[in-house]
Amino acid sequence: MKFVEGPDIRDTKAPEGPIEERWEKRKFAAKLVNPANKRKLNVIVVGTGLAGGSAAATLGELGYNVKSFCYQDSPRRAHSIAAQGGINAAKNYRGDGDSIYRLFYDTVKGGDFRARESNVYRLAQVSVNIIDQAVAQGVPFAREYGGLLDTRSFGGAQVSRTFYARGQTGQQLLLGAYQALERQVAAGTVQMFTRHEMLDLIVADGRARGIIVRDMVTGEIERHVADAVVLATGGYGNVFFLSTNAKGCNTTAIWRAHERGAYFANPCYTQIHPTCIPVSGEYQSKLTLMSESLRNDGRVWVPLRKGDDRAPGDIPEDERDYYLERIYPAFGNLVPRDIASRAAKNVCDEGRGVGPGGLGVYLDFRDAINRLGRDAVEKKYGNLFEMYERITGENPYDVPMRIYPAVHYTMGGLWVDYDLQSTIPGLFVIGEANFSDHGANRLGASALMQGLADGYFVLPTTIGDYLAAGPFGEVDEEAVTEAEGKVRARIERLLSVNGNRTPDSFHRELGKLMWDYCGMERTEESLRKALERIPELRKEFWENVKVTGTAEELNQVLEKAGRVADFFDLAELMCLDALVRTESCGGHFRAESQDADGEALRDDEHFAHVSAWEYSPEGVPVLHKEPLEYEYVKMTQRSYK
Repeated sequence: MKFVEGPDIRDTKAPEGPIEERWEKRKFAAKLVNPANKRKLNVIVVGTGLAGGSAAATLGELGYNVKSFCYQDSPRRAHSIAAQGGINAAKNYRGDGDSIYRLFYDTVKGGDFRARESNVYRLAQVSVNIIDQAVAQGVPFAREYGGLLDTRSFGGAQVSRTFYARGQTGQQLLLGAYQALERQVAAGTVQMFTRHEMLDLIVADGRARGIIVRDMVTGEIERHVADAVVLATGGYGNVFFLSTNAKGCNTTAIWRAHERGAYFANPCYTQIHPTCIPVSGEYQSKLTLMSESLRNDGRVWVPLRKGDDRAPGDIPEDERDYYLERIYPAFGNLVPRDIASRAAKNVCDEGRGVGPGGLGVYLDFRDAINRLGRDAVEKKYGNLFEMYERITGENPYDVPMRIYPAVHYTMGGLWVDYDLQSTIPGLFVIGEANFSDHGANRLGASALMQGLADGYFVLPTTIGDYLAAGPFGEVDEEAVTEAEGKVRARIERLLSVNGNRTPDSFHRELGKLMWDYCGMERTEESLRKALERIPELRKEFWENVKVTGTAEELNQVLEKAGRVADFFDLAELMCLDALVRTESCGGHFRAESQDADGEALRDDEHFAHVSAWEYSPEGVPVLHKEPLEYEYVKMTQRSYK
């Protein structure tokens, strides 16, 4: 696949000066909208997870007229509800040395020095407000015996800064955002549209002015216009077919925005989570996450001897390899996700993996149960243990869990500036849908932090600076008609193929191709194979996909087909981005770029930049680079030893 290089891109909204003062400076410099004028302004928010739900609720509370869209039957079913382990915040309640600066440093280092300093420092600053907001909403965070909020450790940190609600943190935080959203629905400031899927972005006079959606129950195509559009539609991990994401998670909204002119940043940055239940058969359609919080008390090990198929209880202590503790003594089992995942892959490649096919390692709680007692372990992790037993039939109180890495999160996304605005004026992108805060690897418990920081605190301030110039008048009818016509034509094309393969069969084949060639380890050879095969498979899809039913009804096959078609285009850009970035960094591991110990080897001279891709209708994407400059953190080779 060919590409061309365009001019560098810059974030012109980030203030200068001491990093501790930049967010305050930006808030003061942002134009304000008085309450009477807010009632004249309309904002569309797509997605109702932690980022979208909190944004819609806050914008409604501020007095804007908000339309909120989700494809689920309730905002509560957004995938944020599946988050388990916790949410980071630099509260330092433990007095263990945490601070805003340490959270900032850990996040930049964890992202392998591929994130913006200004954005990450703001995230660390705002983190302390999120906990106060959630507690005020009644979110039932775990508490110590004396009633104080409890915290635990997560990967990439040596302090306990992760607030949690057993293994249901995402669910509880989402319910907090949901009740705030529903309050605004009842107040009339937010209009809720469930079971509606965004299929295109309306761009008129150079501004994002609305969306085209399909009512998933009736099949009706609807047009909705506004003064600004906010995308909070999550990540694109389902391009791999098997992932920990909900089956409905897709890339359609952000890909459609990309086709309309929004740059796509760092698409090759995908996160492989080290603690997931291993694949058990060809019939599977998704994988299940086991929270990173389990690595607080669980010890990861494999047999010392290759091909040792004894039951774990029969393997004596001196014949076990606690490889994370051995290789990374300073962090042990709490190294960042990219490092833990590659280490698991390496021991399995050596023939020391456990379980079917040797694709698994043990996560053992024997020592924690002996040290703390079963009751204490059950209070911390009870629902996770129960979920594991229901899926595998094995009791983790008696035998170690078997885990293996799986696709979980995507650090890439639409490019945004400090204000969270994309390259299309009026199009704001928040949460996992943007690229902004995590660099090449996200630390555990930081997704919830970013989603709520963007939705509750950052976007409501920065979008006002844009909307202060509105309302922007009537939307050009020609632009609306063109977008709607494009959606209808695409649906008709999908229905008219009438081939003999299901969308799922194409998705599964694409996912395996991506996992094999652009997964945990990438090479020039594998990526070129993928870039050769993806166009062939896409061509076969458009010639042989079978979409049953009609467009004027509930049609899940049609929904899947449209999403898979977009995954083909995204997969091609991901592989191109991975091919061009010949260094290894974070979750992007090029086998050709590793040090003597097999760790990721960055190339700061050539790749200390964000890769922002511009869509080209001719099929030749344009690469724009945003140089990354570090004033407060020195770029070094990451070490967790």
